[in-house]
Amino acid sequence: MKFSEHWLREWVNPKMSTEELSVVMTMAGLEVEGIEPVAGEFNNTVVGQVKSIAPHPDANKLQVCQVDVGESECLQIVCGAPNVAVDMRVPVAKVGATLPGGMKIKKAKLRGVESFGMLCSSKELGMGEGVDGLMALPVDAPMGKGIREYFWLDDNSIELSLTPNRSDCLGIAGIAREVATLCKTTVTVDEGAEAEITSDKQLPVTSTAPEDCPRYLCQVIEGINPAATTPMWIQEALRRSGLRSLGPVVDITNFVLLELGQPMHAFDLAKINGGIQVRHARQGESMTLLDGQKIDLVPGTLLIADETIPLALAGIMGGADSAVGDVTTSIVLESAFFNPLSIAGKARSYGLHTDSSHRFERGVDPELQQRALARATALLLKTVGGAAGPVVEVIHDAQMPTRNTITLRAGRIARVLGQAISADDVTDILTRLGMNVTMSAPIDGVVNGAMNGTTESESWQVTAPSFRFDITIEEDLIEELARVYGYANLPTTLPQSAAHIQPIPESRVPLSRLQNILVSRGYQEAITYSFIDPELQQLFDPGQAGIALTNPISADMSVMRTSHWPGLVQAVLHNLNRQQTDVKFFESGLKFIPQGNEIKQESYLSGIVTGNWAPEQWAQKPRPMDFFDLKGDVESLLATVSEVEHFTFVAEQEPALHPGQSAAIYTESGEKIGSIGALHPALEAKLGLSQKVFLFEIALKCFENAEIPQFSALSKFPSIRRDIAVVIDEKIPLNQLKDVVKNAATDLLDNFQLFDVYQGKGIDSGRKSVAFGLTFQERSRTLEEADVEEAMAPILTALTDQLGAALRQ
Repeated sequence: MKFSEHWLREWVNPKMSTEELSVVMTMAGLEVEGIEPVAGEFNNTVVGQVKSIAPHPDANKLQVCQVDVGESECLQIVCGAPNVAVDMRVPVAKVGATLPGGMKIKKAKLRGVESFGMLCSSKELGMGEGVDGLMALPVDAPMGKGIREYFWLDDNSIELSLTPNRSDCLGIAGIAREVATLCKTTVTVDEGAEAEITSDKQLPVTSTAPEDCPRYLCQVIEGINPAATTPMWIQEALRRSGLRSLGPVVDITNFVLLELGQPMHAFDLAKINGGIQVRHARQGESMTLLDGQKIDLVPGTLLIADETIPLALAGIMGGADSAVGDVTTSIVLESAFFNPLSIAGKARSYGLHTDSSHRFERGVDPELQQRALARATALLLKTVGGAAGPVVEVIHDAQMPTRNTITLRAGRIARVLGQAISADDVTDILTRLGMNVTMSAPIDGVVNGAMNGTTESESWQVTAPSFRFDITIEEDLIEELARVYGYANLPTTLPQSAAHIQPIPESRVPLSRLQNILVSRGYQEAITYSFIDPELQQLFDPGQAGIALTNPISADMSVMRTSHWPGLVQAVLHNLNRQQTDVKFFESGLKFIPQGNEIKQESYLSGIVTGNWAPEQWAQKPRPMDFFDLKGDVESLLATVSEVEHFTFVAEQEPALHPGQSAAIYTESGEKIGSIGALHPALEAKLGLSQKVFLFEIALKCFENAEIPQFSALSKFPSIRRDIAVVIDEKIPLNQLKDVVKNAATDLLDNFQLFDVYQGKGIDSGRKSVAFGLTFQERSRTLEEADVEEAMAPILTALTDQLGAALRQ
């Protein structure tokens, strides 16, 4: 919200400097984001009137003007502006003046003709860009009066950064209320008398959307002067608030928006067929907006329409078909209250953001519409003339916001703020904030000394004003007390509470431990958005529809993720595009899975790797990371839960993973806890990845019940190892081979260790040689050769019978 300090001080004028005022507002939650002068620094510049114009004798584009500046003689000034005219009143920089930028005006000769000053444009005075040519002043501007004084240019534009809950301060009136409350002064503005009704013309209004528009007012003004211009004081108020002048009708509706915080709109009466209808958009409807953009309307969008076509997107922007133009002679003024929920997100869904939508989606005072309409009508009648008809109002009381009474307890104030506030101060602050306050009698007469004379049982019944949407619970009132009382006046105290140390089960592996393991293996933690592009979601998880957001930040962040992988791949792509080719990221967080009408939120730990296994060095050649490098990282995580042998990696296809390089991770009980693999080649190509990418994800729930390590005595007796090589079908996975061996082995088998896999010369096509070592050990005696031969026999038999294995000679 940007506004003129002079405009604010017309409403409320505390005795403090601009800097002091900005500190007061900022400390009360209305953060002052910037202060800048409304015009550049200049002096000795006055109002002048051009009396005569003569052509320059030696220059076709220059003219010699005689200018009256309220002195005994006219000044001769050479001017090249195309719009200079006789009787025109303009800013005149006299000899000796200094203009913005340090330019000094001196007596000069321009192509042989003396010039005693300069006629100025608004840009040359630092009053905005303006239009080509001189700045035209009103005909009643007093000649000789200083421009700074005439325009009140010793003024500042103040810009506030408001939180979404303070929509009541999106207007001068609301800011003035706040300043008056904070500075213990009063608001003294005079909005003038209401306009006289001198016409019977009115439009019928019907509403079929009472929940979205509980209150709608309109008023017809006939016979306005289309050639009228906006008063300079309104133009300046708009300029200092960051808006440009667009003509008197639009300027006055914008002025009321900035003054009172009520968005308004004006329609050309001649372009309306029948009456006004407040309704929802129908299938197939479209309209052209004021900015020239043609949009297809989504059914359910709230509209202002006539009997044939939509006239405006309610609360957002008007339509071009009913816009006020240069020949408009009769208008319809609209002032309405729209439910914030009906406007929120609608502007953004059409790619729009307007001053009206900014206010309506945050909430506008539902009791402000009549006052705003009266103010706008009075200003219009003074500016463009015409006759005003009666106000037509359609109101649905059942759908209007209700104001509930909130109980505020003295004891609660002290507990939340750490300091009690006296009963008189509480009542005074809440009353100054415009609230209806009734103090309840204390239940008992016991006074706590720390309460500054206020009993613990004292309470107040408080009803917030209509413009404070954000006051709904007791804590909201306490926040208001703290703001106005002053945060600096509250003591700094440590919180006092009974702290109970919750036991952490030894079997739960903390997330921090898993994170540290990955960091030690060269990973970096990434944090990506939970909102992703719907197209990206379908690429990675085509079988699962993402949960669509009702009010997304943007179209490419409109569904909730069902996997961490889309965000991690995007992060890798971002790094690859910046010449970072070796990347290892992990992320922990929630996945959002729709299940009927419910949302299942699951915590996962996911990772992604690409590039070389180790940094470039002299001792070994670079080697790109592969599936087994990532599998080793995953096994280091699973080892915190149980022995890695208790988890199984089973070849299983995932839509986002390479069909020949992917696996599902299962526990010993057969529960799937994650996936691992290379990114699908089709996805790599579509996303523009230039190198292989490998991913994993593990459900964090599997780390909640880890096996607690227990000591077992070491055997004092030597072990015996037997190395064997068998030829088996190439499709048989290692896990199956290992299971056959372990199931057939006796208790003497202590370890299984694979050390070689071979395919090639000497091995039949379709088969492979697998070599592994079996270690046998007894804890109570030294094994003999016969014991080992006896233990090996069932293993060899099982390999032959179950896998068709043959000992390799």
